[in-house]
Amino acid sequence: MISRAKRLGRRGLRALRRLVRGTALRGYQRWRRSIQVRIVTSTLFISAIVVAILGMFLMQQVSSALMDGKVKAARLQLDEGLAQVQRSSRGNMAAENGNWLSATVDGLKGRSGPSGLYEVYIRDTTERYSGGYATNELREESVPRRLREELKHAPPGARAYTYGKLSYVGGRPSERGLIVGGRTGQFELYYLFPLDEEQHTLTNVGRSMAGVGIVLVLLLAAIASLVTRQVVIPVRLAAQGAQRLAAGRLEERMRVRGEDDLARLARSFNEMAVNLQDKIGELEDLSQVQRQFVSDVSHELRTPLTTIRIAADMLYENRDTFDDPAVGRSAELLQSQLERFESLLADLLEISRHDAGAATLDAESLDMRDLVLRAVGDIQGLAERKGSKVVLQLPGEPCMAEVDRRRVERILRNLLVNAVEHGEGEDIIVSVGADRDAVAVAVRDHGVGLKPGEGQMVFDRFWRADPARARTTGGTGLGLSISREDAQLHGGWLQAWGEPGAGSQFRLSLPRVAGTELRGSPLPLVPPGAGDARPLFAELEAGD
Repeated sequence: MISRAKRLGRRGLRALRRLVRGTALRGYQRWRRSIQVRIVTSTLFISAIVVAILGMFLMQQVSSALMDGKVKAARLQLDEGLAQVQRSSRGNMAAENGNWLSATVDGLKGRSGPSGLYEVYIRDTTERYSGGYATNELREESVPRRLREELKHAPPGARAYTYGKLSYVGGRPSERGLIVGGRTGQFELYYLFPLDEEQHTLTNVGRSMAGVGIVLVLLLAAIASLVTRQVVIPVRLAAQGAQRLAAGRLEERMRVRGEDDLARLARSFNEMAVNLQDKIGELEDLSQVQRQFVSDVSHELRTPLTTIRIAADMLYENRDTFDDPAVGRSAELLQSQLERFESLLADLLEISRHDAGAATLDAESLDMRDLVLRAVGDIQGLAERKGSKVVLQLPGEPCMAEVDRRRVERILRNLLVNAVEHGEGEDIIVSVGADRDAVAVAVRDHGVGLKPGEGQMVFDRFWRADPARARTTGGTGLGLSISREDAQLHGGWLQAWGEPGAGSQFRLSLPRVAGTELRGSPLPLVPPGAGDARPLFAELEAGD
């Protein structure tokens, strides 16, 4: 039973800790995200410190003023008592007993009234009479020794005071008090004033000041909240409007109220939104015109190109029958340039489809190994002419994925041709990998590589790493750009790594199931043994 209670207690303690931790975390997040909360909490904290310092100063001033008044009144009372003791001693010095001292003490005490504002103690320094005399059974140790020593060595008529504890013989409890003393002849007279009333007064004043301070701090926090609210709400509305504007809602506008700085902010935001909407509209129109122009020109060029192709094929087939060798060579050049022109035209049409959002995905379940083998077979002749050897690293198990055969084969061919063209005759390594969610193909060359900063442009249209480099393979400058568009259409990534003199590696990562989000790749982007090389091109996800 006891162990069960302990377990329940521990569970309750853990739950309480989680609750406190969660509340603190939510409060901290709220504090970080809200300007108003930070201003209010800062105002609350600073005002609390200021009010506490002022309260301590005021309490010290009140206490000093109260005690100074008490000491002044006590000294006046002491002067009257000393005068009375001096008069009484003159008429009773011949007496051999101290009854007159007791009577004098009682007379002095009687002047304090029924409330007993003070106690009286008188002492003969010559010890002519036994001990001292006090009222209300006051203990002799209520008068501190240091005060007695001070009066003992002081000249006649000296006055002194101190604070101490007043002790009584009966059941009356001890209390803090003010003790003032003076000498007249051979007698020392002490007045002992209890400070209960003053202490009670200071306590009430302290409580009142604490209450007023708390109310003042809360009022300052409320004022800060109201003032900042007038500023924060328009800023918050502006931030929300900017978010909606960034999300594509170009018609978003802010309400303008008044003529202050916030109103000017709202007008400036609205002017910015109008200008941005106009510029985006102009760019969209220009882009639409550009895409339409490329599409129309590409289509219109097909008809004359077909006619030219027929004529060029006829000339090329009969090139050996021409008497002039230059005419045959011209037929060969015409044939090769027509092939480049047709390739460029096909690429332009494909780019225009992607720009217009008309590109579609014809996905089917295929083994990536088969697609790689087919693409390698297509460029095998080119690799042999360049002196490069294609090395395949294929897994033993099928790497199935839902992909568009035509688009993936085009991506692989573009990557392989690019690797052969820039591989400087070195081996080309093609790797295939797969995991539960994705498949990947990496094409590695050991050629010139990519310089710092070139990785940001490697997939741009018509970009070339070396503008002075002659194109020997008839590339159009659109291959990698189209490949990236095809990868994004699959919901995949096409990424590049490169280092000058160490070659480059392109990695294609695709989800196994079409339409699912790609979270990782089964192959590394940086090839093994590349040292501390780092990626020069960040991940390109679908929709970027």
